[in-house]
Amino acid sequence: MAEPGNREGHDDSRSPWLRNGFVLAVAFIGFVAVIGVAVLVSSDGPEGSSSASSPAPGAAARTGQPPPSAAADRGDCPGLKDTGEKVPTAPPEGVDWKLFQSVALPWSKAAGPAVVEKDVARCYAHTPLGALLATSQISVRYLAADDWQSVTRAQTVGAGRESYLKARAASERTADPREQEGAAQGQIAGFDFVSYTGSTAVIRTVWRFQDGRMQAAATTVRWRDGDWKLEYPADPPAPAPVDSLAGYVEWGGV
Repeated sequence: MAEPGNREGHDDSRSPWLRNGFVLAVAFIGFVAVIGVAVLVSSDGPEGSSSASSPAPGAAARTGQPPPSAAADRGDCPGLKDTGEKVPTAPPEGVDWKLFQSVALPWSKAAGPAVVEKDVARCYAHTPLGALLATSQISVRYLAADDWQSVTRAQTVGAGRESYLKARAASERTADPREQEGAAQGQIAGFDFVSYTGSTAVIRTVWRFQDGRMQAAATTVRWRDGDWKLEYPADPPAPAPVDSLAGYVEWGGV
């Protein structure tokens, strides 16, 4: 793994998808350049971290919480038809894919996002499918969007959010465009629910890159103020290379 321009003290501000050489999408080349960390596809990821032994899709997930009530605080979000309580163990039906900054992102009329305002795509169903769509959308947008700050402020929570905002803003002021070269593009290839409680969902997402390599990272979304919000922890977990999609639901738009 190469980390051109990496600077000490910025680890806490990195996305989990930017740590240890994890590559999300060419869409955030600009971000990578300014933040000063590598996005080059590399073979020096953590050894022995393959997820080939991952449990069956959704095996660890639980739906122990009651479904959302009709009186749930949805703010200005419209009502959504999806009320499914079970975590998906197969590719969800009724999902379309649209490119955002060259990354294919999932959309559903029944589960959201129901409102798109410039770079912010919000209003997801309070269901496992809504959580899956939210983590897929937000985890790309807060990195790749032109207005990444609005996405981050509106749709992320957690102890690491403010340090990320400050570090990235500071890095953009001293960005070297030459560092944009060499990045690779990743696309969603699969998912697995680790857990689902109605208020919190932990989902592992697999990303496949142009050279066939895959990496996975677990992300958490929390139900806050009537919508799913992506958690940005102080110490985001490192992504891990995976050898296959065994244990995951194969799912992707390209």
